[in-house]
Amino acid sequence: MTHIGVVGAGILGLATARRLAAAGAEVTVLDKEGRVAAHQTGHNSGVAHAGLYYAPGSLKATLCRRGIGMLKEYCAERGLPYVECGKVVVARDQGEVPRLREIERRATENGVPGLRWLDAAGLHEVEPHASGVAALRSPYTAIVDFPAVTRAFAEDVTKAGGTVRLGFEVTRIRAMGGEVVVNEELVFDRLVVCAGLQSDRVARLAGDSPAPAIVPFRGEYYRLVPSRTDLVRGLIYPVPDPRYPFLGVHFTRRVDGGVDVGPNAVPALAREGYRRRDLRPADLWETLRWPGFRRLARRHWRTGLREMYGSAFKHAFAAEARSFVPELAAADLVPAPAGVRAQAVDPDGSLVDDFRIGRRGPVVTVRNAPSPAATSSLAIAEHVAAQVLEV
Repeated sequence: MTHIGVVGAGILGLATARRLAAAGAEVTVLDKEGRVAAHQTGHNSGVAHAGLYYAPGSLKATLCRRGIGMLKEYCAERGLPYVECGKVVVARDQGEVPRLREIERRATENGVPGLRWLDAAGLHEVEPHASGVAALRSPYTAIVDFPAVTRAFAEDVTKAGGTVRLGFEVTRIRAMGGEVVVNEELVFDRLVVCAGLQSDRVARLAGDSPAPAIVPFRGEYYRLVPSRTDLVRGLIYPVPDPRYPFLGVHFTRRVDGGVDVGPNAVPALAREGYRRRDLRPADLWETLRWPGFRRLARRHWRTGLREMYGSAFKHAFAAEARSFVPELAAADLVPAPAGVRAQAVDPDGSLVDDFRIGRRGPVVTVRNAPSPAATSSLAIAEHVAAQVLEV
């Protein structure tokens, strides 16, 4: 029996372990934390994406479209919440309409079902409190409890005879003679790295390239007070500006009935720095010395300043959100937990957009898996498992 190690007990690591265990492998999942879904998965927005934005033919487009169907089916089988509340992508003015038409073109080519172009009146029917000149509606975009899905994946792994070993930090990887030795303690035939915020570091332990490097960005959220959740029925998203690296503030209904507003995107001072005061000098120094980050900062410093201003001043954050929902007041917002995005950056300062999955001998590394990775998790697992099980 093939013995396979998986580093990372987030949604991707456990989805992959589940797939490998179902294929008959002996699987051991390793994670330094004491619980599954401790980082990106546990701080996820909870949106199951339908595949609107992604370049046709990319891994994101292909795996998102396959993954959302697999996820819906899995949630139904396991009795987990999966609510198709729908999403509108809103053009606030005529200048954003051409970019919205491009999203419509991509989404159509990607096979996203049920798309509908809305004028201002149509938008008002779907989201009575939203404002815009046009919108694209995706009725099958859904909301999910991804930590609950991840816990269910972990149960599947153990039921199939696998092991989920928590509190185990991987500090050394040595590939030799067709085997992979982890921490001079565990021996595997193959190893999969799904380490999220630590993915580049763990990949380097396995002899992989330094590039791309992970640059952490903290995404800060506010939450609507309970008396104002009726301002949003589903999901209200902006039209992305291709000049800038991040999506921008949007409104996300949660499966518990709450509504989150955000996130912004500000550089985190620690890989796992969920609070503004979280600082780990070694992490910060590693970010600052990466040539890609310096080039990225030079290219987008104006955007960075704007994001930091919105982080520092609630009224600025509220003003951005109010451009979509004019009735919103700053008093309607209360702080919500932040997340940290593991953004892979190439040496030239380019953000790695597509999923990036590589192989070096017996080690397969997931080097970049931002949104919609959680939506795509079962399809990514299928894709990774096919590489791992290649002879």
